[in-house]
Formats: sequence, structure tokens, C-alpha cells
Amino acid sequence: MKKIKSFLFAAVAIALTAPVFTSCGDDGDKGVETIEKIVENMVSEYTYNDNLVAETKAKSGKNEAVLLVAFGSTWDNSFKAFDKTVEAYKTKFPNADVYMSFSSDICINRASQGENYDDEDNLVKRDYYEPRYLLHAIGKAQYGKITVQSLQVIPGEEFAAVVAAVKKFMNNGYIASAHLDDTYLKNLQETDGIKMGMPLLYDPAEDVPDVAQRLYNLFSSEANDGVVAFMGHGNPDTYDTFKANVRYTELEDELQKLNPKFYVGTVDMADNYKQDVKDRMQDDGFDSGKVYLHALMSIAGDHAHNDMAGGFDGQKENEYWDESDPESEDNSWFEYFKHSGYDVTVPIVGKHPQGLLELETIREVWINHTSNAQSFEDAYHSMYPEE
Repeated sequence: MKKIKSFLFAAVAIALTAPVFTSCGDDGDKGVETIEKIVENMVSEYTYNDNLVAETKAKSGKNEAVLLVAFGSTWDNSFKAFDKTVEAYKTKFPNADVYMSFSSDICINRASQGENYDDEDNLVKRDYYEPRYLLHAIGKAQYGKITVQSLQVIPGEEFAAVVAAVKKFMNNGYIASAHLDDTYLKNLQETDGIKMGMPLLYDPAEDVPDVAQRLYNLFSSEANDGVVAFMGHGNPDTYDTFKANVRYTELEDELQKLNPKFYVGTVDMADNYKQDVKDRMQDDGFDSGKVYLHALMSIAGDHAHNDMAGGFDGQKENEYWDESDPESEDNSWFEYFKHSGYDVTVPIVGKHPQGLLELETIREVWINHTSNAQSFEDAYHSMYPEE
């Protein structure tokens, strides 16, 4: 199935909000023809998903839908983690049809083109779609109960994109040829028929200590043997959406109540990079010894394999370490801590690091959020109280 590229969405946005200017002469209508083709392609994506979901609903006879929304990945081990998560949701919610979507255009396009190989060296291609398409299809099929579950770790930038997608769905904000039944949408809102499941570390009072305890239970033996350092993503400081970066600091604080040798850093949060983690470790007296690295991300994709574990397999280590610039952000966590004098390891299952969705007790937290999902209006206004 052909994917619509990001620049096409931008072109549509421009086309639908501004006049179209074309040069004089025989080619004067080409700009309009191009826009019409873009819209036609978008509608075809809606149609494809509409038919797929309608077929699923017809076979299952179910009136509930759960839509899982992840940022996405291009790695086969991540696809398997998503598959496992979908199966876990099907088991937990037997009365619901479960769907999976990606919010990242880049991941969607690269996954469909085939960017990585599986462990048997077979090129892997997967088709995933944006939440807008699955939401529209679910609405077109008129499920009576819908839960949208964010698979993000913190309620940050990517979670905001999930919230916005659901808001647009409820406002019937699609192109005219793909509009849904307004009466159906109004009924969803009035009956709390649509709910929102929150990210892993949504609630600082409940989720953060809960996840800390679960991580401690999983990795306490490593902490008894050395330092355990988690690498999360984080929001850049210039747009720390919902001020969510504090969750990483809060999680480290809770973990250290259980064992002082747990640390939580990121690849994108100011003052919480690998250098900052090392500084905190050394301030606490841990200036040598073993370090275990884990990804604090839903899946082990590019960040886990490259930013965290790059060079661990002994191959291409020069790509992950620049001797002339030891503090470079391009140096992997593995190489950085190794060259800082630590005995570093990345626990591997099969041939890959693990993401949080692969850890059953951590995945349970997301599932619990789905079971306790908020009405969408309540969820929306908790994030945007001024509206």
C-alpha cells in the first residue's frame, strides 16, 4: 500500500488554506491537478483503512475498539514488540477489536519501504498508518466504544500529537469527502463513548513510583552488581511540551529511594544527557565499576541500537566514538561510559536490547491505563485547562 509522504500533507495544508498560483500558458492548470491528485491519494488511504476495519468488525461482531498509538520504528524487533503488545491487549480486552498505529510519518514511510533486516537477514517491510486513518475507519464502522491508548512514556510532544489527532476526529476535521456522521460523533461525546489512555509516566503521584518499583524488581540484581542507567528520549528544552521532562528526574528520585545506583538520563533533555548522568554518578562516588544500560523507551529502535548500544557488538565502534571529541552527542552511551573507565554492558535478548513494551510488568501499566481510561473531554482539558 502506497504511503503518503510528509511533504504531501504540507502541500495539502497549503493548498487548502491559500490560493493556488500557477504560471500563464498551457500549464496553468497543473497546480490544481496536482492538488486534486494529492487529495485523491489521501482519500484512497482513508478508503483502504475504512475497508480493512469494516471487514474486521464484520467478522468479530464487536462494538468496542482499542487504538494503540506509538511513535513508530523501522526495526523488526520493534515490530515484534508491537505485535506482542497487540496480542496482550486482545487477551486483556476480549470484547474489543485492537488496532495499531504510528504517529511518525518517517517511521511509516521507512517501515513500508523496508529499512532493516530481521535476525535471519531478510529485508522486512511493514505497513502502518497514522492515527487519523485508523480513527476515521473506526468512526466509519461506528464502534460504540473507543479507547485511544498512548504508548508514549511521558506526556510530552508526541503525546500532544495523539491528543490533537483525537480532537480532530471528534471535530470531524477531515477533508469533506471523508467526513463522518456528525450524529454518531455527538453521541460518542455525550455518552463518553470515546476515552483516552494516558502515557506510562502520566501521573507523578501514582505512575512514577509504580513504574520505579517495577523497574527495581526487574533490575535489582544488576543494581547490586553495578550502576543501572536508563536512557529515555525527552523533549528538547525549547519545547518541553506539558513540562513532561520532569518525569525522568522524578523517576530517578523514586528509583534511588529503592537503590542509589539507579540513574535516568535522556538523548534530548537539557541537563540530562549521558554526560550529566556520569557527573551524577561520580558525585555519588560511582567513578568506576560495572554499568548496565537499558532503554527507557517503549521499543528498542534506532535510539536504543545506536545512541545507547552503538559499538557494543564490537562492530563499527569507530562510528560511535570520536576520540577527538569525547563529549560529542554522536558518541554512544556505551562508548562514552567505556572510554570513561567503566565496565559497560547492554543486556541483550536474542540479538537486541529490549524496550519497555517487551517487559510484561511494565506493559501492564499501559494496560491498566487503558482499563482506567479517562473520557476524552476530561483528558483533553486536563492537558489544556485554558480551553
